[in-house]
Amino acid sequence: MHLTIQQLRLFESVVRNRSFTRAAEEMHLTQPAVSIQVKRLEEQAGIPLLEQVGKRIFATPAGQAVFATATDVLLRLKELDQRIDAFKGRIEGPLQLAVVTTGKYFMPHLLGQFLQLHSGVEPHLKFTNRARVMERLLNNEDDFVVMGQVPQDERLVSQPFLENILGFVAPPTHPLAGSTGLKLKEVLRERFITREPGSGTRGVVDSIIEEKNLSVTPYMELGSSEAIKQAVLAGIGVAVLSLHSIRLEVATGKLAVLDVEDFPVTRRWFAVHLKGKHLSLVAQSFLDFILEEGHKIFDAEDSPCHSRDKAK
Repeated sequence: MHLTIQQLRLFESVVRNRSFTRAAEEMHLTQPAVSIQVKRLEEQAGIPLLEQVGKRIFATPAGQAVFATATDVLLRLKELDQRIDAFKGRIEGPLQLAVVTTGKYFMPHLLGQFLQLHSGVEPHLKFTNRARVMERLLNNEDDFVVMGQVPQDERLVSQPFLENILGFVAPPTHPLAGSTGLKLKEVLRERFITREPGSGTRGVVDSIIEEKNLSVTPYMELGSSEAIKQAVLAGIGVAVLSLHSIRLEVATGKLAVLDVEDFPVTRRWFAVHLKGKHLSLVAQSFLDFILEEGHKIFDAEDSPCHSRDKAK
């Protein structure tokens, strides 16, 4: 068989994603282009490598053998690139990260600072929900991922690098805005807007509510922190948000952080990868950067919650 590296990349992506469409999106190609290359690979093999069951694509036994080889070859090529970069001593090349959706309020700032130091880095940043981040993590699709709640799993290595501060927020005209010493049960009587079940923030809030032997029926459940923020800005209700995500709105007086018992809650953001994974020079350099500089870039002195803590 006279294989090309591109054919192996495309075939590996199709099998891993079980979809020509998702593979095409991942490889930034059209679906017909991916199909043609995979078809040529099958013609060279002289045997079907893929089969379609319903709307999903699966590898045949022969296809599994090709997939295993493709995975090994692509991994070795990646390691070769990394070793050559290390020999050169240059921090440049691809950086592949997956981050939970709320991370979009801080990760671009950290990445931007890093790129100012290392302009040859080629970042590929994927913001998605926690379930998809976990899927990518376990499939080893990224250099590392960023999330707020790390599952107990011996296969994973996690390192905290930045505080994730959660607080109740409301419009400045809300009756509770400006009040001090609010009880949690009092705030939960308001129209409470929250993330969907499975969200990291939702999990933290639900745990606190359960610890207090309280209950709440959400007024609305929305799929992103940005949607929740816009709903609160529109005066629909109150919510718990990462205070990193509302720095501008608090500074301009468009949102108020409520003084509620047991809040703000401080959690951590974690960089997570599979145990035993060899990070590239670029990935290791960026990880070292956020571990050392992340808290400086987002100094607690500038956060809206810090001044409230001091006021208490």
